[in-house]
Amino acid sequence: MKLKSLAAVAAVSAMVAGNANANLLFDIYAGATAGFGGATWFADENKTYAAQSYGAVLGIDIPFVRGELEYDYLMSDDAKLHLVMANVYAKMPTPVIKPYLGGGIGMVVAGDYNDLDAEDAMAYQGMLGVTFDLPILPFNIDVEGRVLYANHVFKVADENANLLQYDARVKLRYVF
Repeated sequence: MKLKSLAAVAAVSAMVAGNANANLLFDIYAGATAGFGGATWFADENKTYAAQSYGAVLGIDIPFVRGELEYDYLMSDDAKLHLVMANVYAKMPTPVIKPYLGGGIGMVVAGDYNDLDAEDAMAYQGMLGVTFDLPILPFNIDVEGRVLYANHVFKVADENANLLQYDARVKLRYVF
């Protein structure tokens, strides 16, 4: 009788516990991003340039929501910007492919445009994408489209220059 009880306790424990990370309600992650697209500067004359973006993220992933801190380096023909953003994502809890919708708010912290220094400017962004959750490896891959708006970034000819930057982005996240 004791052997059956011990076997039942072991079986229930194995089913409930699973592996060590299965019962965590959240995942912590760090990652890197790369994107390409365009940047439009709204000043005395509107100009659109090809642009690239590179960045790093640190975040927390909860079953329906994901939050992260993001550093971005945006680069176009004439401008280079450094941004710090706080992002929130709403995601679908599907098994392997997870669509999501996100938004973020932050600031331009440094940069230059044709030898003009960037001013501290608020930045806002919206994201729409899909996460590929690799079942065996501790990596997630995000593919997303992003639109970023920053107002009053540079003072050009007594007029404030605003930025509208849009890109396609790939993000590789390592889940701890």
